[in-house]
Amino acid sequence: MGMEPATGYEALARHTTGFEEDGAMKAISGLLIALAATSLAGCETTTSAPVEVTRFHLGAPLERGTLTVEPVSGNTPSLEFQTYAAAVQSQLFAQGFTAPAAPDASGQYLAVVGFSRTIRQGPPRRSPFTIGIGGGGYTGGYRGGGVGIGGDVSFPIGKSRSRDLVETEMSVQIRRRSDGTVIWEGRAQTMADETAPAAQVDQAAGKLAHALFLGFPGESGRSITVK
Repeated sequence: MGMEPATGYEALARHTTGFEEDGAMKAISGLLIALAATSLAGCETTTSAPVEVTRFHLGAPLERGTLTVEPVSGNTPSLEFQTYAAAVQSQLFAQGFTAPAAPDASGQYLAVVGFSRTIRQGPPRRSPFTIGIGGGGYTGGYRGGGVGIGGDVSFPIGKSRSRDLVETEMSVQIRRRSDGTVIWEGRAQTMADETAPAAQVDQAAGKLAHALFLGFPGESGRSITVK
C-alpha cells in the first residue's frame, strides 16, 4: 500500500584548509559560515504511512449473515461518516456478509463504525531555495598561489516550514443484533501529509478499511502493519 515514512536529517559538514586570509578570503569564509548558520536541515518523508491494525475476536468461526452499518452511539450519520461506512460495508460484503432484503430492514449483524481525523505538526520541510558553490567558484591569488572552492556544494536558505500531517483512525465493532454480543472488533490507523491524495477522506477510508479486513478475521490481539 504505502511506504514506511523515511525520516533523515542531513548534517552540514564544513571543511577548512590552512591558508593566510586576505580581505577576499575572509569574505568567502564569512559567506560559508552564514549559510551554514541560516540553513535548516529538512526532514524527508513519504506522503503516506502504512496502516497499523489491531483486531480482537472470540476465536470461534464467524458465521456470515445480513449486516447493516451504523455510526457509534451518539454520532449522527454525517456525509463524512457515509464515506467510512461505505468503505467498511464494501469490505464486509466481500467477506461474505450481505445486505438485508429490504433497504430499511435490520440485519442479523450490526457493524458500528467510528472514525477520527487529527492534524498533527510533522517535521519541517526543507527550504526549496538553495545556493550552490562549486566548480572552482572562487580562485584567488595570494602571494603567487591560489585557493579553489569547488565540489558543487549547495546550502538551503530561508526558514523551513512545518509539515502538517493528517492522522486518521477507524474503529469497527461487529455485533450480533439478537443479543448485542461483540463478535469482532478492530482498529486501524494511518498518517499522511495533508497535501497528499492519501489524506483525502475517501482515500483514507478505503485504505483503512482494506487493511482492517485483510485476512479477516485476522489473529486476535495481534497488531500488524499493512503497507
